[in-house]
Parts: sequence; structure tokens; C-alpha cells
Amino acid sequence: MQLYYHPLYSDLTLPERHRFPIQKYQLLKTEIKSLGVLASAFQEPKKATASQLALCHNQRYINDFLNGTLGDKAIKKMGFPYSQQLVERTLLSIGGSIQAAEAAFSHDLTFNLSGGYHHSHSDFGSGFCIFNDLAIAAAHLINTEQADTVLIFDCDVHQGDGTAQITKNHDQIITCSIHCDQNFPRNKQQSTYDFALPAKTTDAEYLATLRQALGFCVRIHNPDIILYNAGADIYTKDELGLLNVSLNGVYKRDLFVLNFCKQHQIPLMCALGGGYQCNLTKLINVHKQLFKAAIDL
Repeated sequence: MQLYYHPLYSDLTLPERHRFPIQKYQLLKTEIKSLGVLASAFQEPKKATASQLALCHNQRYINDFLNGTLGDKAIKKMGFPYSQQLVERTLLSIGGSIQAAEAAFSHDLTFNLSGGYHHSHSDFGSGFCIFNDLAIAAAHLINTEQADTVLIFDCDVHQGDGTAQITKNHDQIITCSIHCDQNFPRNKQQSTYDFALPAKTTDAEYLATLRQALGFCVRIHNPDIILYNAGADIYTKDELGLLNVSLNGVYKRDLFVLNFCKQHQIPLMCALGGGYQCNLTKLINVHKQLFKAAIDL
């Protein structure tokens, strides 16, 4: 496996009691190494370029973000206070997903210890998502003829509304979102396939839906690569989640996706997605299930 990480992922000054757990990336890297993953498996990403961002985003929006000319309303919707530090971190995070996606063709399984920014639309950021890394990575692979068909398989508890909006006219990018119907965003977009689960869904129903959804998407579309948003916020104790999936259920979800791709010889790139618990140790343990599953393959 190959993992992409940069110290700037967790190096962002946020107001006291800000909702986003910015320290989780650095803490998770330490936990992954404690599982026995060698330091040599970690790669430092390069920043995404403006032309890569433009594969999925409006040029004016890109310019406003890079140049610091976003309006107050746009910054508030984005969810982070604006700073040059945020610009650097964002470009590295997007670059990490692009490079991890490219590397999956030679390493079979790769990870970006960030990413899953699926609420970002073509012309605005939303819900802590500024640019849509998985949509950009998919478009980049197609644009550079590394792939003909890309499946974005989104298992964050929130619908991938931005991903659906950006890719709605892109026939080579298939989007599948398994999410809680009652959760953010209120106004859902139409993915290629949406599996909207009711609040309090438990392991059995969730995992049955997962198996059905992934099997169907691969059977119908035969993707060259899968980009997986492994959101930890499906966990029952997630503070923004609403589902009742156990810790073992999260592990089984991740193990199924990883094993399915291995069995079908489909390159897989994984992004962390969301996870919201004030207790960072407990939050890290949920994200860690993805890497435990990778080691157990």
C-alpha cells in the first residue's frame, strides 16, 4: 500500500471550539505507524495546479480562493476562516488525492490521509469542502487517458452532493452515494446512484446495501479504478452521523470494499472523509478501521 500525507493537513489555525477536528490527520498517521506500516510507505504530495482544479471548478471561484477575494458569505459557507495557510493545505490535500489515484494503478491500493471533500460544488465550497478532490482526481485520470471509467464510491454519512453536481454531465465518471437521508445537505443532488438510508440504520441493513451497491456499480460499469470516500461518520457515536453502525460495522464495511477490489483486480484509492467526535482518540479509532482492514487483507 502507499499513503499520501503532509504535515500541513493538520496545520491549520482554527477558532477555539471550531467543529472540524483538524488534528485528526497527524494523530492518525501516528496510529497507522503503530499498526506496523513502515515510514517508507508514506509519500508527501505535491500541490494541485490551478489547471487541475479547473477540470471541475469555475475559474472565477478558483481565482477568488487562490487570490483571497472570496466574499464573506462564501467563506462562511465554506466553513473555514480564510488564510494563506488554508490555501496551501487545500492544494496539498487535493494534490494528495490526485497522486494517490494515479499511484493506485501501480500499487493496487492507495490512501490519501485527507480528502473526501464531496460537498464542494463547481462554483462554491460548502461543509468544510473547498475543492472536490475525488471529482478532480477522476477527471484528471480521464483527461490524461489513464482511465476510461472511474467510479466514485461515497460512503460518508452525508450525501456527496457536490460530486453529483460537478459530474452530472460527465458520462465517464460514475457516482454512487450511500448516505443518511435525514442528514446534511437538506437539498440533495442526483448522483448516478443514491442509496438513502433512514436514521438509526444498523450494521446488517447498512452492509447489505453496501454489498448490493458496489456489486451493481462494478457489474454495470466495469470501472478502471474506484475512488472510495471512507467516511468515519457512519459510526453510531459520531456527533453528526445519525446512523447506528457499530465500530465493527465500520471495519466490515472497509474490509468488504478493499477485499472486493482486490478480488476483482480493480485499483482502489481511499480518502478519509468525515468523522466528528470531540474525543479525538475515539475518532481516530474509527478512521483506523480502514487501515486495520488493509493490513488484514
